[in-house]
Amino acid sequence: MMFQRFLLLAIAALASFGGARAEAPSDRAPEIPEHWAWEPAHIQQAPDVSDRWWRQFADPTLDSLVTLGLERNYNLAIAQRRSEMARAAIGQAQSGWMPSVGLNAGWTHSRSSGALGKGDTFKPEPSSYFNAGLSASWEIDIFGKVASGVKQRKAEYRASRAEYAGTMVSIAAQIASTYFTLRQYQQQYEIAMAHSEKQMKTVKIAEARFETTLASKLDVAQAWGTYYSTQSSIPMLRNSIRRTINALALLIGAYPADIEEWLAVPGQLPADNEEVAMGVPADLLRRRPDIAKAEAELAAAAAAAGVAKKDFLPTLTINGSIGTSARDISNLFSSDSFTYSIAPTLSWTLFDGLNRKYALQSARENLEASAASYQLAVMTAIQEADNAISAYYSSLEQEGVIRKVIEQNTEALALALDRYKHSLSPMSDVITAQLNALSSENNLVAARAASLQALVSLYEALGGGYNAD
Repeated sequence: MMFQRFLLLAIAALASFGGARAEAPSDRAPEIPEHWAWEPAHIQQAPDVSDRWWRQFADPTLDSLVTLGLERNYNLAIAQRRSEMARAAIGQAQSGWMPSVGLNAGWTHSRSSGALGKGDTFKPEPSSYFNAGLSASWEIDIFGKVASGVKQRKAEYRASRAEYAGTMVSIAAQIASTYFTLRQYQQQYEIAMAHSEKQMKTVKIAEARFETTLASKLDVAQAWGTYYSTQSSIPMLRNSIRRTINALALLIGAYPADIEEWLAVPGQLPADNEEVAMGVPADLLRRRPDIAKAEAELAAAAAAAGVAKKDFLPTLTINGSIGTSARDISNLFSSDSFTYSIAPTLSWTLFDGLNRKYALQSARENLEASAASYQLAVMTAIQEADNAISAYYSSLEQEGVIRKVIEQNTEALALALDRYKHSLSPMSDVITAQLNALSSENNLVAARAASLQALVSLYEALGGGYNAD
């Protein structure tokens, strides 16, 4: 009865102080625009958040590389381990709701002093006894401090999952972009080899005309100079191909030798996909992992501020034990040897050198910083998406113009070579046409790769089809 009476009084006293509510995040989220700043007419307005966007390129090699990267990339493995650590932290916080129980057993031998009394001394009395028991301590979560801690850990776990999803988006984008760079270098290598063969034919024509006194030695030297100029680019292209394969190997968690034979076979750049499912700017809030992470971090900061605020409140702890003690081990479990104690304790720290005050101030400032980080993440996401839209469709337009340039340069080269054969134009016209044709073809490959990489950046800016859940 005494314990029940004390417990009721303690709960009534604690309730009289009022519960401390968790801090609410600052309500300063920027207003989301209803439309993108620049919208081509053929943008789709229904994004599919479950897509695997790299499959849109219909390239089996790219599919395999991304699959390997998502399975074996070490940065992704690190992010996954961090997420599991955050999950374990939830259980650690939830353990605060449970009592702490301990088991003890032992034997004690002691000897009392015989010279502590007044006057005559007494004969010292040695004693020994056995003991065993259980002890328990339980802090009652009256004001929800443990609950706030659990809420904080759950928010941190959601942030870690969003970080993991964001890492997946980034790894997939890096693999796709690097793969397109590899195909660009391989196509430019083939272009250089093909033009070298054509330029060698021009050298033979110039030499034949020189031998028949129809052309000067200058024509031959110019033809050879153009040929060697093209040849000089081939070693650097081989080096670029090797370096790009090495970069892909690191992204998919493999050694270069393991994939070199597979990727060394030249391949074509995929066709451009002109239709992109973008939706509206508000869709980014559920698609982009970095926004989900910032939102979860904001919730965690709010919960942490609530925990700091509740440190000002008293705590109610119930300590108890039950056991047995006896001089002889044979009596250890007799009814007269059992002991027990129960001690409900109400404690309240009145002064701690302002430690809790500054801890709460720090938690509130962290909350404001997290709110600003969330607002910045939203605005940055919208800006990146708008930039990616513009970059992609501008690169497509550039690619279309370069195709027209190639048509004209191809025709100009054929005319210049024909006129040179009939002594109607100098070799310099042929050289200029050859260099222009080579340059425009390289530019087209570079523009196609840039278009594809801009499309990858657009998919990445849209969240890549992943969500934090």
